[in-house]
Order: sequence, then C-alpha cells, then structure tokens
Amino acid sequence: MADTEETLAARIREAFEDRARLEDEAHRAAVEEVIARLDRGALRVATPDGDDWVVHSWVKQAILLYFGLRKMERMEVGPFEFHDKIPLKRDLDKQGVRVVPPGVARYGSFLEPGVVMMPGYVNIGAWVGEGSMVDTWATVGSCAQIGRGVHLSGGVGIGGVLEPPGARPVIIEDGAFVGSRAIVVEGVRVEREAVLGANVVLTASTKIIDVTGDEPVEHVGRVPARSVVIPGTRPKRFPAGEYGVPCALIIGRRSESTDRKVSLESALREHGVAV
Repeated sequence: MADTEETLAARIREAFEDRARLEDEAHRAAVEEVIARLDRGALRVATPDGDDWVVHSWVKQAILLYFGLRKMERMEVGPFEFHDKIPLKRDLDKQGVRVVPPGVARYGSFLEPGVVMMPGYVNIGAWVGEGSMVDTWATVGSCAQIGRGVHLSGGVGIGGVLEPPGARPVIIEDGAFVGSRAIVVEGVRVEREAVLGANVVLTASTKIIDVTGDEPVEHVGRVPARSVVIPGTRPKRFPAGEYGVPCALIIGRRSESTDRKVSLESALREHGVAV
C-alpha cells in the first residue's frame, strides 16, 4: 500500500532535520516517492487556495534531499550528451506533451497534456498547465507554477525558488501572456490573464505601479489579474544626483467582455505593448 502524504511529509521533515536518517531505506524511499509524484503531477510544490496559494515546504525539502541522494551520471540522448544528477522526463508522447529538440524537461517537473515546449528548459519541481507554450529559449525555474493557457514568449526567464523551502515560488496564473525577454523571479505572482510586455523585469522588490488612475497605486510581488504591464523607470535621488531606476507600469486592463485571444490582441494594440 502506498504511503499517505502525511507519512511522506513526516519522513521528509525528519530527514531534512537529520540527514543521517537518509541511511534508513524508508526515508530514502520517501524522497524518491515524492519526486516520482511530482513527475506525474500527483503532488505540487504550491497549490491554489481560494485567492491565495499554499506552499508545501516539505515537498521542496524532498527536492533538496533528492539532490543529495543522486550521483553524477552520463546520459546520452541521440547526439546529445549530458552529465548531471537528475534524469530527464520520459514518455512525453504518452503524456500528450510536445517537446521540440533540444528542449529539456527535468524529471520531477510536470507538464500537463497539450503543453508545447520549444527549445527551452523546465526544471525539477515546476508545474506547467494544459495548453501552455514554453517558447524558444524560455526557461521555467525550479518549483515555478505556470498555469493553463499561458504563453511564455521567446527568451522569457521564470526564476526558480527552491530555498528557503517555505518561500513562495514564481507563480504565473491561467491565461497570462509573458512577452519576449521578460524576467519574473523571487516568488512574484502574476495573476490570471495579465499581460507582461517585452523586457519587463519583476523581482520581489520591483515597484509595480498602476498609472491608470488619477494617482499612482503601487504593488510589490504581485501583478493584479488582467493588468497590462510595460517596463518603466521612476526617479530616485542618490548622493551623486537623481537617476531613473527600473519599475513596471500597469497601463491598462484586458477587457472582461471579450475572450482571451481577442482581449490580448486588443490590449497590445490599444496600449502599444511590445511583445
């Protein structure tokens, strides 16, 4: 009989507190089982909970323990050779996932059926939802949560957040569009159907300023649903003078009255957003 999540969580926490417990077969098996469940989508690092997300720190602890258990090995895939600790995902055809060479998804990540992955990268612990596109040279970092119907354009960088285990991963919710060369890191949450223009950079400290009203409204670590966002600067005084520092500007909203595709095209056209 398979171990319950409660049993797995208890063993993972014990081994994380005392690595000597990994000498015990039950604790090693718990680590392997957690990664296997991540790989098939039976577990997630973080899950939606109403209007918020819950981070399962013990699952991230299992990933960290897994690195310690694995040994370096050579892997050959056609003409390609890799030397690493973590295997690649397998049986992508049976999972209904399209991966174009030389795209790489690591074992312990999960891609729902209908995901299209161009030559990019999805790291261990990440979750990518149905119908999403990971475009050319886009990267999805460890534990990142990418919703359904998301488009990650060419060269997008979605950062990994593995440590500390309790930290929120980067979250890109359903229907969002992330423009070329945009970067989202340090646990930033992009809410559903938001549009990030090309070259937007969002970190945990980036000021995300809504300039659509009479007065600016600042957000940090979160892009509100359906927002249309472009790169911006704001003045800041330093000892040597006043200079512009990077920020992000919310310049509009995707329409509620149209479907996602029409709304996206309209948002880009109306607001002149580069993608």
